[in-house]
This record gives sequence, C-alpha cells and structure tokens, in this order.
Amino acid sequence: MTALKPPHWRVLAALSDGLPQHVSQLSRLAGVKPHQLNGFWQQMPPHIRGLLRQHDGMWRLVRPLAVLDETLLQEIGGRHGFQTLLKNECVSSNDEMLALARQNSAAAHQVLCLAHRQSKGRGRQGRSWQHRLGECLMFSFGWTFDQPQHELGALALATALACRRALAALGLETQIKWPNDLVVGGSKLGGILIETVRNGGKTVAVVGIGINFVLPKDVEQAVSVQALQHSAETAAVRTNRPSENSETRSPHFQTALQHSISVSRLLDTLLGELKQAFGSFAAAGFAPMLADYAAANRDYGKPVRLLLDGKPLHEGTLAGFTEQGALLLDTADGRKTIVSGEISLRPSDTPPAAPPKRYLLLDAGNSRLKWAWVENGTFRHVSHAPYRDLQQLGEEWRNHGSETVEIIGCAVCGETKKAAVQAQLGKNIVWLSSMSSGLGIRNHYRNPAEHGADRWFNALGSRRFSNRACVVVSCGTAVTTDALTEDNHYLGGTIMPGFHLMKEAMAQKTANLNRPAGKVYPFPTTTSNALASGMMDAVCGALMVMHSRLKTRETDFYTAKTQETDGGETSTGSGKKVDVIITGGGAAKVVQALPPEFTAANTIKVVDNLVIYGLLNWVEQG
Repeated sequence: MTALKPPHWRVLAALSDGLPQHVSQLSRLAGVKPHQLNGFWQQMPPHIRGLLRQHDGMWRLVRPLAVLDETLLQEIGGRHGFQTLLKNECVSSNDEMLALARQNSAAAHQVLCLAHRQSKGRGRQGRSWQHRLGECLMFSFGWTFDQPQHELGALALATALACRRALAALGLETQIKWPNDLVVGGSKLGGILIETVRNGGKTVAVVGIGINFVLPKDVEQAVSVQALQHSAETAAVRTNRPSENSETRSPHFQTALQHSISVSRLLDTLLGELKQAFGSFAAAGFAPMLADYAAANRDYGKPVRLLLDGKPLHEGTLAGFTEQGALLLDTADGRKTIVSGEISLRPSDTPPAAPPKRYLLLDAGNSRLKWAWVENGTFRHVSHAPYRDLQQLGEEWRNHGSETVEIIGCAVCGETKKAAVQAQLGKNIVWLSSMSSGLGIRNHYRNPAEHGADRWFNALGSRRFSNRACVVVSCGTAVTTDALTEDNHYLGGTIMPGFHLMKEAMAQKTANLNRPAGKVYPFPTTTSNALASGMMDAVCGALMVMHSRLKTRETDFYTAKTQETDGGETSTGSGKKVDVIITGGGAAKVVQALPPEFTAANTIKVVDNLVIYGLLNWVEQG
C-alpha cells in the first residue's frame, strides 16, 4: 500500500463529489503550480487516475469517491454530537477505537474514526475486508453502555436496522440478512462488525461499518450506493417518463454525477439514524425495534439453511428473532434458538456451499501488470501497477496468498518482468500462451506460438459480452483489432502502434513534430491537435475497416449457407450484426471519437480487463 501525501488527500477530497473544480484552486491545495498538476495527478493510485476529465481549465471525476476532508468530517460529526478522527491510512479503524476504549471508556463514547484506506480491515468471522481507495465508506465509532457485554447481543441487529433506515431515507431500498448484513437480493451492500471492551464498570461497543459507495465496473455480484441510486432513478424515469419537449429533460452536458449521493450526505444521514437507534437501545433495549427488524429482514418467514464452517447445521423456516438478537428457527424437530457466533445463513434453495475456489489471475502486459483475486468465479479485487513498483501485489499476496489455489497468467512482457512478478509471489505461476483452440473457439492463426497470448485471451473473454460476430480491439502499448465469427472462429487481426508509440515515432523521425499532442477535432487547425486527431483517426479507421470486413464475411457466409439449405435466394437486409468489444486505457476515448452513425448502428461495449475475463473463462470452463 503506497502512502499518499497530505496534498494528494486534499485534492481527492475536493474532487470527491464529482463536481468540476478549477485548476487554480486545485493547484493551491496541491501546493504546486497549475502546469505541474498533471504530473502531480500521475502519483495517484491507477484506478483513480483514469477517473479524471479535463475541460477548459476545470477538472472533475467521472464518478464520486468516498473521501472527506477533516473540516467537513468535523462539521458532520458535530451535528450529531460525535467527535471525529480522520485517518487517511491506518491498519483498521476498529483498532484505532479499541485502543482508545481500553485507555478510557468515557473518552471513547461518541468518538468516530473514519478511514480512507485500511491495510488490515476485517469483517465478521475473521474475514478480511478488501477495498480500493475511495470506493467504500468505512468508519468506526464508540458507544459506552452501562449494561454488561452479554446484554448487548442484539446491538448488531439494531445497527443494521439504523443503517437500513438511513439508506431508505436517501431513496435506496435494502434488506437485512441476519444478523447484520445489508443486502440487495443476493448481493451484499455493506457489513457491520461490533467488538466490545469492558473498562471501569462500563462496556464500550466499538462499531465498524463498511458500505460500498461505488464499485469498479469489473466487480460482479455486488452493489453500491451509487448503483442503487442509478437503479432507483432509472425505475422512476420508466414510471414517469417526461415528454421529448419536457423542460425537466436534462441538458446533454449534465452527468449522472450531478445527481449522485455524496459521501458527506450518506455519512450525515447514517449518523443521525445511528445516534437515535443507540440512544433508544441504551434506554429500552431491542424490543421496540423487533417488529421493524423482522419486516426488514430478507428471509423472515422463509425456508433457510444454517451453516457452520460451510457445512449444513440446521434447516427450517425462519420464524422470528428474540430481544437478545437470536434467530428462531422452526425445524422438523421443533423450534430452535440460534445465536449468531460463527453461523452463516443461506436461503434453503441455495445449494450447499462447496469449498471456495480461489485464484490469482495475472495479465502481464508490456508496460504494467494487472491482477484479479477470484473466488468461485467472482472478482473480489482487481488492481494494477507498473513493473517498477509491484509492492502492492506482494502485500496482497502476504495477506491472502495462503487462500489461493493457483496463480494463472497471460504474459506478453519479457522474461525480466515476469521474474519481477514471480519475486513478489510465494507460489509458481502457470503462464498460459495462445492455443490452437479453446472453449469452443478455433484459432486460425498460422503459428499459435507466435500469436500474442493477450489477443487470444481477449477473444476468449469477449464471449462474456457478445455471442455474435465481433471485432475485439485492445488499446494498449500496441493497438490490435481481431475478428471473431459468430460460430466461434478466430480469424486473426491486425497490429499497429498504440498512441504513445505513434507519438514517439513522430517525435523521433520528424523535425518539427516533437511537441505535446493536443485534442481530437474533426478538422484540426493546430499541429498539436492534428497529431492527436491523426493518431485517433488511425485507430478508429483500423477498427471500422476490420468491422466492415467481418460484416461482409459474415453476411456472405450466412447468405450462402441459407441458400444452400433452402435451395433458393434469401434476403439478408442490412447484413449480419457485428459487435465491437474494446478494452485498454484508451478505449473510452476511441469510442467517443467514432462517427455517431457507426456507434448508433452497432453494439459497442467498453470492457476493462478483458484479458482477465478470458483467463476467468478458461479457469471456469477449461
């Protein structure tokens, strides 16, 4: 975990709401001159660097972050009677509060510690809590009770109910999975961990809360506050769709971020509900909340299965809950009372849990390494780093490597960089190369041994996003455009220099073109803009030419096949559909630069980490 300096945190906090900020203000926060801001920004974590958009001296992020500055945190906490601590980086916010509670039980009461990044965050049953900077709201607070520890068994349930009420007040509907998980269907939105300290005749409950604020696109089977809000807004629009001429219609330049829930509003609402719930619990216990908790519970009145260490323990109907927080289960042998402990709950139609299969998947490109921790076919964490600094990979391996079944990778880099990756890991890596066939796809490359493994696994990964013929484009150090037919024949494709290589070639081989690239315009009138536009036109042209070739090939092939089957002529209309799957750092810019009539007529999907999806397909099916 590479530490950020205070100026970086100040700039992140200023941009975290997704609204535009002028570079003059940001440069003051960063302590650099405006022209130095771009270099300053390159020191941010990779997953945040790509969120930046610049226009006319204004910077903004394309999605909000769960980052607050100290002044705003104090203001929010003060409204609800909380003292606040801001830890940009720490081991665990719960550890910070536990240390305070052990020193003085009174001093920990209504003290809140918010953490932006935790090196060893944890959840229930000893599970590690994994997150990326800015994507999860994480905080812990202390509350001192007169009651002994054994009388606080239902506090976790009360906490979950308070959080659920706060989210409902923001228009986000969630449910509770006993005892205290916030869920949407089968997906987890947030979790709660309560640890207690007995000191001076008082019990201090240290309550840790983590709520997914925004998630990367490549995390499956999970939800976040922003995703829930988007779903709610989409449903509202479908229910009450304005007319085409309605004045309520948003201008084209408005973004969804302007309507997003800010992290400050989320925290403010949570603290209000938590304070009320904890005050009520201290005075009257859980009994007044019991009916509301049952109504909010996902499984109340339904058949469920209880597991212990992954093995079935009880089956029955969830009949209710006690004032002490226990679960009442009606089984064939009668009613049982189940306390939380290490018990896990599943709907009864969920198959018995198999031992988790954990993999570390590696995409070793020319300039950087991407990796994903996978459990049972689901991405748990995705990250990337340059080869010169793979410290984060090593730290993650030391924390989670013992749980990993196998390390599987795809490499186009040299042996030196592969050795640098191996040096960070305590287990051999299975490097996969291109193949003559795989997962039902036939590779027509004449010599698969010289075929780039990244191109092959991009093709395998594309089948997660399209079952039709598709052009698979990768915008990295090189730009590749590959053709995959509807009936799973990989036909081959083209390779050309990527944006940086084109720029370097122009700078080295021409006398007057060693200058920064400008912006892309239809008719550029400066040399810098002409450079940027020419490079983009080259990439877009390669994509569209390959698309045209594949569309012609597919249309002719299926026309001939239909005529052969039917024994006569057939109408193909506008021809077979051919999708575009595009990945890599420049993917979004390429899509924006394509002609509007092309994007309107075709399905185009931008997919981050397509190679890793291909590796995942191979792991699951191969």
